[in-house]
Amino acid sequence: MISELLNNRTSTAFSFEVSPPEKGNGIESIYNIIDRLCEFDPQYINITTHRSELVYRETPDGLYQGVTMRRRPGTVAIAAAIKNKYRIPVVPHILCSGFSREETEYVLIDLNFLEIHDLLILRGDKAPQDRRFTPDPHGYAHASELQLQINRFNEGFFDDGTPISYNMKSAFTYGVAGYPEKHEEAPNFDSDISWLKRKVENGASYIVTQMFFDNQKYFDFVARCRQEGINIPIIPGLKPVRHKSQLPILAKTFHVDIPKDFVTELDKCKTDDDEVQCGIEWCAMQAKELKAHNVPSIHFYAINASKSVAAVAREVY
Repeated sequence: MISELLNNRTSTAFSFEVSPPEKGNGIESIYNIIDRLCEFDPQYINITTHRSELVYRETPDGLYQGVTMRRRPGTVAIAAAIKNKYRIPVVPHILCSGFSREETEYVLIDLNFLEIHDLLILRGDKAPQDRRFTPDPHGYAHASELQLQINRFNEGFFDDGTPISYNMKSAFTYGVAGYPEKHEEAPNFDSDISWLKRKVENGASYIVTQMFFDNQKYFDFVARCRQEGINIPIIPGLKPVRHKSQLPILAKTFHVDIPKDFVTELDKCKTDDDEVQCGIEWCAMQAKELKAHNVPSIHFYAINASKSVAAVAREVY
């Protein structure tokens, strides 16, 4: 279990996440990422989950009808393939966003059958066409509610209260998300910490942070959590920037501040390669400082940046 690994570690662990490829792309694209990063002894690999997408299709009468569909392979299948090929613990993401209670239950049944019992529980993002987050009519608005369904499953009951007739070899354990710079929808930091504490009280065994580019924000976040009695491991999440053009997108999408010094260094770059190297150096600087502070693990957001993550890891691990 990831929680045991984090609590019994002797050094800062290395982990990263991958994403199911777009429809039509094979699993080799994921294997290539893992092959590139295996030399750094990843202790676990996260697999993201994506909600259904809204696609408009023309009807026979010339009108357009919105149809929801999933255009990526299932996270369960990807997790099983990675586990069987690499024998590395896998952590599939379980979302509220776009999923009903019944769909979540099917996922838990499949994961239990495959003996995959580490999860990361997330609310997930709003649908692109929505102004605000809207849960599935038969789903959950908050990760803390989703936790309760998983807890009931661990206790031996399906969501409708029916007892589970077979024995589970192991209960699910899970981590949750934390936001060093506050979740975008939280009215204030106090409220955000209160929601996080509720998730810990519901059974979360560790926290993985949203990406950040200023380590002091992580250190302040950890100090605040400890002050509020949140004492489980808090894993920093890092992403190496590859191009200056990413900065406005990252700031807007993930609601993070980009340090002035980092922007200044990127402004000095003359070529794309210079920008990639600048992003590697900044991320490596962050990782070295975090490792020096004996953080339990550093989690890298490797999607579209696996080469940069490898370059950072060579300097740090």
